[in-house]
Amino acid sequence: MNNWKDTLLFRALRQQPVPRPPIWLMRQAGRYLPEYRAIRKEAGGFLAMAKNPQIASEITLQPIRRFGFDAAILFSDILTIPDAMGLGLFFSEGEGPRFSQPLQTEEAIQKLRPASLEELRYVMDASVLTRQTLPAETPLIGFCGSPFTLACYMIDGSGGNFWRTRQMRFSRPDLLRRVLEINTISTAELLCAQIDAGCQAVMIFDSWGGLLGGDEYEDFSLSYIRHVVSLVKEKSDAPIIVFGRRCGLMLPALAACGCDAVGVDWQTSLRMARRMIGGKVAIQGNLEPAALLGTPDIAAAAAARVLADYGDSSGHIFNLGHGVDKSTPPECVTAVVETVRANRSH
Repeated sequence: MNNWKDTLLFRALRQQPVPRPPIWLMRQAGRYLPEYRAIRKEAGGFLAMAKNPQIASEITLQPIRRFGFDAAILFSDILTIPDAMGLGLFFSEGEGPRFSQPLQTEEAIQKLRPASLEELRYVMDASVLTRQTLPAETPLIGFCGSPFTLACYMIDGSGGNFWRTRQMRFSRPDLLRRVLEINTISTAELLCAQIDAGCQAVMIFDSWGGLLGGDEYEDFSLSYIRHVVSLVKEKSDAPIIVFGRRCGLMLPALAACGCDAVGVDWQTSLRMARRMIGGKVAIQGNLEPAALLGTPDIAAAAAARVLADYGDSSGHIFNLGHGVDKSTPPECVTAVVETVRANRSH
């Protein structure tokens, strides 16, 4: 893509002047869209769609066609990596992701090996197809889960409070560190492969880092994120966004990990985040997803408050403080997009 550096997303990530903040939304491709539900009805379950490059590419493009977002994010899942490690990912209706072979013995952890990129070829194939079809002015974002977030699912076997993982860091930190080290290799390799396949930027989701506090966050999450970032930076100059959910107090440390932007959840104001980060990196966020569950007027007003909270400056990528909920009316997303596009104070 010859004009990637002219896009709103690139300029905002580099904290260059922009006429308005770029906008894209986490989980912008998904269950709230009728066109997605139509494909799922025909294609089967989530994993079947994610592993079919043509379908994954089509789903990635759906919100771009409907809303004209300033970036596309590849339709995939953070748990494709442990699935490629042989842990047996499946999705139970109403219960979310589960693993048939979680890492609940020392033997299983000792046998664990980094994910094979060949097993994840469908992710890169979807990236190539999507980049070929996307408008030239629309960047494509690849992503992965943080090493700790992946470990939570891999050890506990499903979502929830992750008691096994949390207990392991006290009883057998050596085993947890082994999982984290292997995840670090796998996530860095996948991010680099996505960049090679056409993604202009990548994102690391530390969805469960907020379970850790203080020094534990540094020891079991941030230090591994920092290593992933450094490994990717050795091979590419693609911007890296790091999102830590419920990690408001860790924002200064996240901003210093080598990334180009930090995602802020809705529980930390952008004004406060800017003070904490001090202009070191760009900021992404942070509309509360529940603001999209009412009327378009409510959603638009909430988006306007986020813009005002950030203030008149560059370096802002408008997004949610977490993913789009499946109950979101599409017209509320339209209202938010229009509100951001009308914001010309930057």
